Amino acid sequence: MPDLGLKRSPLDEEHRALGARLVEFGGWEMPVSYPSGTVQEHLSCRRAAVVFDVSHLGTVRLRGSDALDTLQAQLTNDLGKIAPGRAQYTHLLDAADASVVDDLIVWWREEDAFDVMPNASNTARVRDAIGGVDVTEERAILAVQGPDARRALAAVAPEAAAVGRFRVAPFDWQGVPCTVAGTGYTGEDGVEIAVPADAAVGLWRAVVAVGVVPAGLGARDTLRLEAALPLHGHELGPGITPLQAGLGWVVSWAKPTFRGRDALAAERDRGISRRLRGLATAGRRPPRAECDVLIDGAVVGQTTSGNFSPVLEHGIALAFMPPDVEPGSAVEVATRGAILAGEVVPTPFV
Repeated sequence: MPDLGLKRSPLDEEHRALGARLVEFGGWEMPVSYPSGTVQEHLSCRRAAVVFDVSHLGTVRLRGSDALDTLQAQLTNDLGKIAPGRAQYTHLLDAADASVVDDLIVWWREEDAFDVMPNASNTARVRDAIGGVDVTEERAILAVQGPDARRALAAVAPEAAAVGRFRVAPFDWQGVPCTVAGTGYTGEDGVEIAVPADAAVGLWRAVVAVGVVPAGLGARDTLRLEAALPLHGHELGPGITPLQAGLGWVVSWAKPTFRGRDALAAERDRGISRRLRGLATAGRRPPRAECDVLIDGAVVGQTTSGNFSPVLEHGIALAFMPPDVEPGSAVEVATRGAILAGEVVPTPFV
């Protein structure tokens, strides 16, 4: 097989030993599923606990007395609402049109110390905007998620299991300094753990040994879709603003400035031209991304993500629609092979 120049997680050999199917994602070769399959991994997260390797996500580290001011001037949300030891979801916008360059989680680790977590393909551009040091390859990130996640993790790392939702804390695992945050991307409770790369295999094996099921990026995508969480490149990206995506709550208008503020304020004042909505379709055949959405035979929008919901057992999708289309509206989704009957529904789906 030719060398495609893809980056690999510190856990790469573990995934191969478990029989994972590996795919390219954001410049990394990562597990999309294991032999149990995406649907079973998805249901394990909803019913018990799974562990994802999300080491492909970036970590840009900022240190120093000016770090807070730098982030406040660039990002939409207001770090002044939180404090050291907390995490915050936020956006970095394009200065010209206020589209979302990336959506991020900021781990405020200490008074003058921040870890900013971009999506894999956006790490370099986020670092260019905010400065700091890219430390992505120094650590692995394990996401332990599900209703039993904390109970299972308590047998391995009690301090990590105890971290509060959107809290950040240091802890030692077998003498290795790690960091944990009460964050995730599944709609379930859980944590994300940053562990030094050379200790990642040991922690992964310990978590799996207590019955936590390895899950791939396929299940991570269907879980986040059921929870109606946005994926960059689908619900966020070039030409898509936080207001169109229904994420105005991550914008702090009380801040006098942030990158893209003027362009976003102009859109706020004139009103958005489209709005992200949830769709439910009949039957097991799923809608996919980039399908036309029709009302009374006329195309009114396009899906951004779509799949079969393992919990609901029918198709679900997110789609940009005119802002006056409300839940309860009947729609049709034009897939490549069929027209699917559907309805606009509130989100999250699950």
